[in-house]
Amino acid sequence: MRSLVYVLAGLSLLLSGAIFGFFYAWVCSTMWGLDAADPVIAIEAMKAMNSSVRNMVFAPAFFGTSPLLLITALLAFPLGLRGPAAAFALAAVVYLIGGQVLTMSINVPMNEALAATAIPADADGARRMWQDYSQPWQYWNVVRTIASGVCLLLAGLGIALLGREESRRRRFG
Repeated sequence: MRSLVYVLAGLSLLLSGAIFGFFYAWVCSTMWGLDAADPVIAIEAMKAMNSSVRNMVFAPAFFGTSPLLLITALLAFPLGLRGPAAAFALAAVVYLIGGQVLTMSINVPMNEALAATAIPADADGARRMWQDYSQPWQYWNVVRTIASGVCLLLAGLGIALLGREESRRRRFG
C-alpha cells in the first residue's frame, strides 16, 4: 500500500505540474500574443483554441488532478502519513476550487459567449469585443494559475514529507 502511495504521489505531482504549466503558458505568452494581434484574428484564434482544448491530452490534467490528489491523501492517511495526507488533501481542495470550479464557472462561460458572438465588421467594434473578453479572462486565468501553482507546491510538499517519513521509518524501524 505504501508503494502505491508513492506512485500516486508522483502522478499527483505530474498532473499538478501539467495543469499549472497549461494555465501559466496562457498568462505569459498566449494571451499577450493574442492581445498584440489584430483583434479579429485574436478572436478567431481564441475561438479555435477554446474548441480544440477539450481533448484526451488535456482531460487528465484538468479533470484528474483533484481526484488523484485526494486518492493519494486518503491512502496515505491510514498508513500514518498524516502530514503528507494533509498536504495532498489541501492541494486537491485548492485546485478543485481555484482551478476547476473557477474555470467551469467563469472562463468556460466566457469562452462559450465568445464562440456564440459574431465578430463585429468594424475594427473598433472588434477591438472593444476583444478587450471586453481578454481583460477579465486574463484576470481569472491569473487566479487559476496561482491556485494551480499553490497546488503544485503542496503536492511537492507532500512528496517531501513522504521522504521525511520514509527516512524516519528506516531509522527507527
